[in-house]
Amino acid sequence: MNSNRFLGFGLGLRTPHFEHVLQHRPPVDWFEVLSENFMVAGGKPKHYLHRIREHYPMVMHGVSMSIGSTNPLDIAYLKKLKVLASEIQPEWISDHLCFTASGSINSHDLLPLPYSAEALHHVVDRVGQVQDFLGRRILLENVSSYLTWKESEMTEWEFLAEIARAADCDILLDINNIYVSARNHGFSAHEYLQGIPAGHVRQFHLAGHTDCGDYLIDTHDHAVVDPVWELYVEALKRFGPVSTMIERDDNIPEFGELQDELGIARKLAMDTWPELADHHARTG
Repeated sequence: MNSNRFLGFGLGLRTPHFEHVLQHRPPVDWFEVLSENFMVAGGKPKHYLHRIREHYPMVMHGVSMSIGSTNPLDIAYLKKLKVLASEIQPEWISDHLCFTASGSINSHDLLPLPYSAEALHHVVDRVGQVQDFLGRRILLENVSSYLTWKESEMTEWEFLAEIARAADCDILLDINNIYVSARNHGFSAHEYLQGIPAGHVRQFHLAGHTDCGDYLIDTHDHAVVDPVWELYVEALKRFGPVSTMIERDDNIPEFGELQDELGIARKLAMDTWPELADHHARTG
């Protein structure tokens, strides 16, 4: 079993569901919050965040760290991130293994890096700076991609694995992103899972995507599809019980629909690791 703390099965905390969560206290083990949505001094979202935090563990997930950029680290952003973490005391903080900005241009997208030794050393150094600043290890998530760099010298999974080892950080393994990128680039999702060091995997993401025929786009606006569920089961066998959550960022349904989908993840995990029934009995 993975030695990292197992939180169980969670959902992304989204604005349309604030009231429902407070009124009904649904049997969800934890929530993931988008860091940038709450990096303000006050306001209604922050009010809901603190009220919900009284009843549920939380983790923080960001999209703006741009850990792979050649721009200097955004210290103002990191300061706000650290303040938010001090307020809600998340189990962990994550962001993406990518870059979003280059020079004065912010793409507002999660762009893949060249998988080279130069890029690897650059990211490892920046992760060290971020972890020192925050006073904690962070998780890096694999992104979906639609192009590759001719400068790449290794596979994506070799790159991610070596960064985790060298920077002593953890991994948020997005199962849907592996599936999407494997389809788009023609690599083996199974080989990807085998190449990731089990001791560094702390969280799974599950999500839906859009099938455009020749390629897939990670859109987070559909339910999880069967091949991704199958890959999730393989990941469970490879890494053991890992804290799992479902992302939905567009076409957001009623809370109950997401809760039912999360129930599928819970059942698959319990079928794979029957000892999780004890965890469910304690938290359910």
